[in-house]
Amino acid sequence: MTRPTHRAAACLALLVAGAVGLGAPASAQRPSASSHGLSSERLARLDGVLQGYVDRGELAGAVALVLRDGRPIYEKAVGFSDREAGRRMAANSVFRIASQTKALTSVVVLSLMEEGKIGLGDPVSRFIPEFGSTTVMVDGQTVPARRQITIRDLLTHTAGISYGTQPQVASLYERVGLGSAAGMGWYTADKDEEVCDTMERLASVPFVAQPGEAWVYGYNTDVLGCVAERASGQPLDVLIRTRITEPLGMRDTHFFLPREQRDRLVTVYSSDNGRAVRAAEGPRGQGSYVDGPRKNFAGGAGLLSTAADYARFLEMIRNGGELDGVRILAPRTVQLMTTNQVGTLHSPNGLGFGLGFETTDQYGANGMDGVGSFGWGGAYGSVYRVDPEARLTIALMINQLPNSTDIRTKFPTMVYQALVEE
Repeated sequence: MTRPTHRAAACLALLVAGAVGLGAPASAQRPSASSHGLSSERLARLDGVLQGYVDRGELAGAVALVLRDGRPIYEKAVGFSDREAGRRMAANSVFRIASQTKALTSVVVLSLMEEGKIGLGDPVSRFIPEFGSTTVMVDGQTVPARRQITIRDLLTHTAGISYGTQPQVASLYERVGLGSAAGMGWYTADKDEEVCDTMERLASVPFVAQPGEAWVYGYNTDVLGCVAERASGQPLDVLIRTRITEPLGMRDTHFFLPREQRDRLVTVYSSDNGRAVRAAEGPRGQGSYVDGPRKNFAGGAGLLSTAADYARFLEMIRNGGELDGVRILAPRTVQLMTTNQVGTLHSPNGLGFGLGFETTDQYGANGMDGVGSFGWGGAYGSVYRVDPEARLTIALMINQLPNSTDIRTKFPTMVYQALVEE
């Protein structure tokens, strides 16, 4: 994909980035809400709801951002990025976005597809030979996979690859340095090795379903990160930076945080009996995103970002692969990403899965999301929705693991109840 005008386009993107949630308080945005078809009064209900979670001690803090027609109509930072240190949450606070990384890695893979370097039907073994002969655990027995896993299988999470937390395979994954009894098998930022080394070992353990026969959430997109590196000859962090974040002016999206920005990184909390308590220090608590080895670029769960940065990425997708004169993907590629590709394997009740996003195929299947909406979230509690029909982009950032609150479902509902003009 050639980008002869990206330097100039990136400069333009940086100028307009302030219009997508960098620093302006919610109160400054609300006068424009009515002109964008939302009730300012109803939208203001969000303030009380978000603040309530903080006041009750259920959340330490959050950042919410809502765009309509690409313009911010609600932005709010509540609570603390570090409650014990008294550091308030800010619009530019940096969050661990975990599985929201998957969408960016999927875009990189599809951009390589557009260049003819990857085919959706390609076997993964073309790039990672160890995947040439994989196995599946069936009724306690390891059997050969019926066919090779393809790039499409990975993008749709139908390869049968899990995070190794199922009892029948957990010990095998632990033995090769993957999986986790604590439920954080997806976390690899502390590994002192490149992601392809990790994924080569993954190929040696049995998966939990035959390729193409079930929707199984797991290391699929981490494998894709290695595929992208092998297909391009570049590390995944370079691919994401040069193909997505720099062209779009996403200055705060990284695998590992620049050390001078460490004070902007939100502290991780955990839900404990309905209260947010500070997570432990170390890799399984606060993580290794500042002082870690900085070698393992996890395409499935490794990125850090802000609400504003991630909203710019989502706006590019909502706009058919282009934003502010910078084209990242072709419109038809975006249509592939946001169209259900798995039938009812993901859900029999109106939700599908495309090439990187969950899709809403029936009104009511996912709250008030319109048909054609897409989105996902992250293990640390963040969530996002894009509703092309309603022209809405919704992002809520928190860092709480585990998160036992209902904020992920309640927040989008509170946005939709403010929508009074389609």
